[in-house]
Amino acid sequence: MLITVNNNHKARNLTQDVLKKADLTRDAFLQSFVELTGRALNIPGSFISVLDDEHQYIKASCCFELNTTPRQDSFCRYAVDSDCVVVVPDTTLDPRFSSHRLTLGAPFIRFYAGAPLKTLSGDVLGTLCVTDSQPHDFSSEQAETLQKLARMATHYLETWHSAGFTDAITSLPNCQALLRDIEQLASNTSNAHRLILIDCLDVPRAWEMTRSLGAAVVDNLLQDLTLMLHQLLPGVENIYANATGRFALLLDDAHPLTATTIAERIRGQRAQLTSDILVDLQMFVGETHFLPGTISTQEVYRRAVSALHNAVALGVPWQGYDGQIDQQHSNDFRLLNELALALRGGSGLYLVYQPKVDLRNSAIIGLEALIRWRHPQKGDIPPAMFLPLAEQTSLIGEITNWVIEQALQQLKTWHDQSIFLPVSINICASDLSQPDFADRLEERILQAGLPTSMLGIECLETEKINDSKAALHGMDMLKLRGFCLSLDDFGSGYSNISYLRQMPLDIIKLDRQLISGLLNDSGSRIIARSIISMLKALDYQVLAEGVEDEETAQLLLHYGCDQAQGYYFSRPFIADALQPWLEAQRPQRAG
Repeated sequence: MLITVNNNHKARNLTQDVLKKADLTRDAFLQSFVELTGRALNIPGSFISVLDDEHQYIKASCCFELNTTPRQDSFCRYAVDSDCVVVVPDTTLDPRFSSHRLTLGAPFIRFYAGAPLKTLSGDVLGTLCVTDSQPHDFSSEQAETLQKLARMATHYLETWHSAGFTDAITSLPNCQALLRDIEQLASNTSNAHRLILIDCLDVPRAWEMTRSLGAAVVDNLLQDLTLMLHQLLPGVENIYANATGRFALLLDDAHPLTATTIAERIRGQRAQLTSDILVDLQMFVGETHFLPGTISTQEVYRRAVSALHNAVALGVPWQGYDGQIDQQHSNDFRLLNELALALRGGSGLYLVYQPKVDLRNSAIIGLEALIRWRHPQKGDIPPAMFLPLAEQTSLIGEITNWVIEQALQQLKTWHDQSIFLPVSINICASDLSQPDFADRLEERILQAGLPTSMLGIECLETEKINDSKAALHGMDMLKLRGFCLSLDDFGSGYSNISYLRQMPLDIIKLDRQLISGLLNDSGSRIIARSIISMLKALDYQVLAEGVEDEETAQLLLHYGCDQAQGYYFSRPFIADALQPWLEAQRPQRAG
């Protein structure tokens, strides 16, 4: 329905503003409709107009060359004001129109008939009209036909509006209606306003419920949420269905409801999912204040979304818009875009290699490839700044592919120089979960003329891997193809011993935070010694990361650790520095 409240002047104006704007699909239909109207009534000219308080706007026309006129000059205002069909057989004989400029000059209207476009709620938005430059008789049957056609046109516009501006499940105004209303505030008020978003339902959870219980159950839940919000937030004129399980309020700043009070009212709410199942609703609220017309509609909406997402990320009931946090998110987004450009042919990304050492004889047994980024304007950007961002997007897969390509090229170069040191690369759970990851990796290394044993795989995100059957299967496939598998950062975070036996691992890497406390903390020494002893009993090779001094290296050797890497042995270096570094190590090893 175009207008849901009778005699609602503001709502009618909002609807007229929507109709006045161009819409290709709608306006193409209206054009066909006016052509059909002219043929049905055997009158050459026809048009559909929208009238507001000041102007008439022609939305579609046939043989009628006029786009807009002042309302007071419009023939159609008589049909709108009288709310009935107006027929003028000869305008030169009608005192209302005999001296009118459109009667005396182009487009020379001598005949006019107009029927109001009246909505179900009783508001008249415009007219459907037929005109001619010659006088005509117009029978009562023709007038009735014109009126029926006007009703058909109105029904189409109501259906179009409902589809575009009303949420089908909750029957609330939708996001498009919200954006329209924010935009209209600039011309209707100078008061400050606030936009409040309320997240009632986690979307992945909603999809899971749909899969388990069916779409009808979730639809009923959304309808119940709508009723609940109306009950909890009395006096709110409009609640918008912003997205699945997300609602919006557009309030004057003087309104007593704020994000804080809303969060208090909705806290602890439960919803009836089925006759037997109640669900606890974890709701979040985001709020932004704005002065209509000072910032764009999209920016108002973006700020409210930013505030809501901050509330969700922080796990707090509500959050107001914070410019500093928002700026950080914007900076992160720009950084991701720049990273994407660097991956896709730009410059600045490169690999460094950190040696791995056998603690028993100080022999160099391999290298770990580590990505680095020298930004053209910002200089060196630490991996800890861009990798966590990339892990939240598909860019992490592109990074993996780039690292594999660079590492294989370098391995081949070193192989040609008779340097036979394996290189390990870091792989995350999403890479391992790809069904053909092992096949593609094996194909790439064989095309480079290298054995699979020359490329080691260091597995990150242990908890995600352990929870993913696809990732565990991916590890099995890599193991079958001869790749050496390591588990990174053991001893910090998620270190459940039981998961080790589910993974086909060769090497366990002890986290640098555990290693850094060995010299000064007896607890760290006890833990490290116990972990190494247990891992050796389980027949794993053990590698310690972050070894920065000889005393720590000797202590690890005493505990039974096999391998180590860290600044004590070498900092990571670029590929061209490997051969000189190896040359420099020979006298030391010989001595």
